[in-house]
Parts: sequence; structure tokens; C-alpha cells
Amino acid sequence: MRLFYTPGTVSIAAAIALEEAGLTYEPELVNFAKAEQTQPPYLAINPKGRVPALAVGDTILTETGAILDYIAAIAPEARLVPDDPIAAAHMRSVMYYLASTMHVNHAHKMRGHRWADSPDSHADMTAKVTETMTASAQFLEDTALLGDYVCGDALSIGDAYLFIVCTWLPGDGVALSDFPIINAFMDRMNARASVQEARAKGMLR
Repeated sequence: MRLFYTPGTVSIAAAIALEEAGLTYEPELVNFAKAEQTQPPYLAINPKGRVPALAVGDTILTETGAILDYIAAIAPEARLVPDDPIAAAHMRSVMYYLASTMHVNHAHKMRGHRWADSPDSHADMTAKVTETMTASAQFLEDTALLGDYVCGDALSIGDAYLFIVCTWLPGDGVALSDFPIINAFMDRMNARASVQEARAKGMLR
């Protein structure tokens, strides 16, 4: 498997899940600073021009949630999705919230061109980011974690996703210290071998 990633993006959630699952993969850097995601070689891999993409033989998987579910499915011994349907649904509700709401909030800071053309509109979006990301952090603080992790005592793919999205909070003007549950979760995740390995590989800042 080859994982196409960019440091600082949600693609690192897939790297953490791969490490947790004990799966062998080859990291492939997509250099956003050089706009490689917009160039024909990468667009031939993922026409969306986004990361992550996971190459499994001749098949290319995209979208973070789908890739995380695939990793969990091929490594069932890692138990990265809970057996209990209610717990699994809670995990995915957190993941879908991260994808549909919090990631969009974050993207308004530097990707306003996706939604509007006017520079004034872009400025308004950027000015709103701290407010919306703070609201998202509060929602997660109140609802996401059912224990040490999203599903209680055991780590799931939802935790890899949550961890990476929460690494964006300080850069968006949100103090982790204002959210003690999330802050403690981040400390637990930073102590995990999977996160330390991703950092050692230069994938995580």
C-alpha cells in the first residue's frame, strides 16, 4: 500500500491508523508548497487534488473516513472499530461531524476561494474561523469522548481522525487548555507509539 499524504492535513489520520493496525505501507509525500496536488501526476492518482489517497494495488481509495474504515476492515485483529453497533455509530457520528463541519470550519481560513470569489468574502470567512472552531471544540468536549477515547477505553479509527483535526486548533486561535477533556486526549494520543512513529517519519509536525 502507498499512502499519499501532506503534513498538517487530515491525511495523517490514515498514517496513524495504519501504524495502529501494524500494516506495512509506503508514505508518498504530496508537496502542497509546490502545488503538487494540482499537477497531472497526482491528479492521475486522485482527480480531486486532495489527500489522503491510498493505493492498494491498482485501486485508489480516497476520502479519509473510507480509508480509515478500509484499514480497520483488513486488520480486524487491531479492533479499530467497536463490535457494538451503537458504539460504532457513535464513532462514525464523530468522524462525520469532523468531516462535514469542523474540517469545513478550518478550511474557511485559507480555502475561502472554494466558496466565494470576493476577497472581502474571504476575509470574512477567515475572521470567523476562531469562533467556529471554538464552537466545534466545545461540541467535541461535551460529546465526542465516552472515556479516554471516542468509544471509551479502546482506541478506534475515530480517535486517529479526532486527534489530527484537533492538532489544527492552536493554529486556528483556539487554546487547547480551555478544553481539558480534549487536552488530556491529545496528551494520550501523543504518547502512543503510532503517533510517535508518524512524527519520526516526518509526517506529523
